[in-house]
Amino acid sequence: MPQFELLEGVASLPPHEWNALVGGDSPFLEWEWLASLEEADAVGEACGWAPRPLVAREGGRLVAACPLYVKGHSEGEFVFDWGWADAAERAGIAYYPKLLVGVPFTPVTGNRFLVAAGEDRDRWIAGLAGALRELCGGNGLSGVHVNFCREAELEPVRDAGYLLRVGLQYHWHNAGYAGFEDWLARFRSKRRNQIRRERRSLADHDVCIRVLEGDDLGADHAEALHRIYRATIDKNPWGRRYLNRRFFELLVERFRHRLCVLLATRGDELVAGTINVRKGEALYGRYWGCLREIPHLHFNLCYYAAIEHCIGQGLQRFEPGAGGDYKQVRGFDAQPTYSLHYLADSRLAQAVERFLEAERAEAHDAIDWLRDRSAYKDGALPGS
Repeated sequence: MPQFELLEGVASLPPHEWNALVGGDSPFLEWEWLASLEEADAVGEACGWAPRPLVAREGGRLVAACPLYVKGHSEGEFVFDWGWADAAERAGIAYYPKLLVGVPFTPVTGNRFLVAAGEDRDRWIAGLAGALRELCGGNGLSGVHVNFCREAELEPVRDAGYLLRVGLQYHWHNAGYAGFEDWLARFRSKRRNQIRRERRSLADHDVCIRVLEGDDLGADHAEALHRIYRATIDKNPWGRRYLNRRFFELLVERFRHRLCVLLATRGDELVAGTINVRKGEALYGRYWGCLREIPHLHFNLCYYAAIEHCIGQGLQRFEPGAGGDYKQVRGFDAQPTYSLHYLADSRLAQAVERFLEAERAEAHDAIDWLRDRSAYKDGALPGS
């Protein structure tokens, strides 16, 4: 019989044991990322992100798990349910605490039900989904939210009584481009010329971009990464300092083999940077920061330089993060994202399901509309 257990954090497990479940999936699921969040106190009970990974063992062997958090709010999730929380409170239904299966502060799709190789994946997904529901009963938890899950996980979890939500992001896909100019050739002339002008503007301001990966990064870079992160967080009224310098120190120490940092400099001065993560054939944009305002710097550093790097390295996909309709006109096509939600109170569940039914239709219509109006003169890539 399988044994389910809640742990005090991913860091309580040996790295190789957890990472064996992750395999080739999202780098943000790896022990080094999740344990660093815990050990840097970026997550914890004090900040409303209590890590309680759910694990399943059979014969003493770890066979399945979920990155699970007890949440006291809805901050840092990127699947926005504040309207549900408000409706629940007005109806006298306590919405917090709740359970969240996902990666803190990271709107990147990945497996949310981790299953050992060779095991019956659907069986363990259903088992974990059921165990999560049982945790709500008698523990004062309003429900379970599974954010940015994979499409292959939808059916077995929906069968366990979870509701489906559909969102969208903008992703870039490599069509076998020989170089950056080959990619530009897919645009209509007006957009192509605009991108070239934006690229030339960096030279006009004596700005250079360089890429640091792996062993290019040392302990002395942690402060620069923290400055990059803080630069954007501190200037926006909605910014939240979820991460601290210790987290970036741990990333450079443990995770540098996954990091891809693009730095914009003028002479010896750091003017901006982006922190990206690379695994397999994909690049993921995470944090951007500008220390000096220079025209078109954001588009050049976050998009054009990253795409040029992907083409040069043969990477097939670039996910620059959530939001930003301006990505669509720069060659990023709409892609659906998925989340699953179980709400213990049947009244709230029925109201949310009515809302989600309409929202799903709107999301699919928006994705179709955006793909029909791809920035490429020959249309969006098939299947993108």
